[in-house]
Amino acid sequence: MRRFANRLALLVLGIAALPTFAHDHNDRGAGSVQLGPRPFFLADDMADGALKRKLQQCAARRDEFKPTLFSIGHRGAPLLFPEHTRESYVAAARSGAGIVECDVTFTKDKELVCRHAQNDLHTTTNILATPLASKCVTPFTPAQFDAAGTLVAPAAAECRTSELTLAEFKTLRGKMDAFNPRARTVAEYMAGTANWRTDLHAGPTSGTLLTLKEAIALFKQLDVKMTPELKSPSVAMPFNGFTQAAYAQKLIDEHKAAGVPARDVWPQSFDINDVLYWVKNEPSWGRQAVYLDDANVVADLPTAADLKAYRAAGIRIVAPPLFALLTADTSGNILPSQYARNAKAAGLDIITWTLERSGILADGGNGFYFQTFDTAIKREGDVYRVLDVLAEQIGVLGVFSDWPATTSFYANCTGQK
Repeated sequence: MRRFANRLALLVLGIAALPTFAHDHNDRGAGSVQLGPRPFFLADDMADGALKRKLQQCAARRDEFKPTLFSIGHRGAPLLFPEHTRESYVAAARSGAGIVECDVTFTKDKELVCRHAQNDLHTTTNILATPLASKCVTPFTPAQFDAAGTLVAPAAAECRTSELTLAEFKTLRGKMDAFNPRARTVAEYMAGTANWRTDLHAGPTSGTLLTLKEAIALFKQLDVKMTPELKSPSVAMPFNGFTQAAYAQKLIDEHKAAGVPARDVWPQSFDINDVLYWVKNEPSWGRQAVYLDDANVVADLPTAADLKAYRAAGIRIVAPPLFALLTADTSGNILPSQYARNAKAAGLDIITWTLERSGILADGGNGFYFQTFDTAIKREGDVYRVLDVLAEQIGVLGVFSDWPATTSFYANCTGQK
């Protein structure tokens, strides 16, 4: 009974964003932004204060909510929909995301496709349950246990887009990104979805994988802007003559071929050489190129001098993880970090990632994204305190979220663009 109740609650959470392909693809005006109940639940869950009252008053204007560039669909809307699928992108757009992300990698025949990594097909698709499993660079290996039942070696697999032709890639279906390290079978390995997510929207007739060209066409139909991320290859480059520069150029060229103006695209990469390539060789596109920061802890973050050097090299936008921008004091206040102040002083604009990706916040121990300010997080509604510091005290351009309805609601209620 408890499991049924949990699944029903998740269904209610996501029903407003369910894609309906028979209509509503050509235009997504203010009247078609569907936030569902979660943003309002979060506002009601806040501790009493001025921001809570402001958001609750705003809730009465729900018919006026509009798409906003402040709200960026991180891989679509993967809190409830398999990431980088048509269904996930549609859900993000309908939740008010003004920008949606396609992470870009390539196939064996050098076609660009939307996947978070070149080597994640074993956790984000059904490949292991298909004949294409024979092409995985690491076949599925069951978990091993000792006589006492202690895990000795976790289950493993690795499957890459670069091992498949585009035609083969398109036969796969997306699933929620997860795996079970204790799996003894492929079915168990594929069944590792976190209990605060859901598999309800990952059935055999959904999870539609897309090429970059198809994603661009869909984004145009949905009237959203685009932030393609050039993913680092898992294979040595050049790949059958395909150089890193050609890879970076092809990402831009596919947007050009689709008639997308540079002002509607924020190309991103964790590799500074990709960003500098765009700045130098495609200046109109490089103007909005985003350098993603891959720091894992505060000690990894660039110094003030580093940030100034980025700006001097022509980089205008940096995108660090949430923890880089925020800290907390002993009274439980969330505050801008030294990194945030340094980035602004260097003349850099900021985008950050990723909200709604840490499960139930009130449980504490919220991991990577919250590591510098987790002591100030006591309840689910504190997500709006986080957004308020990012927007009002730091002035970020936008926030990636796994459930963009939350950021869309906040932005509409506080006047973010």
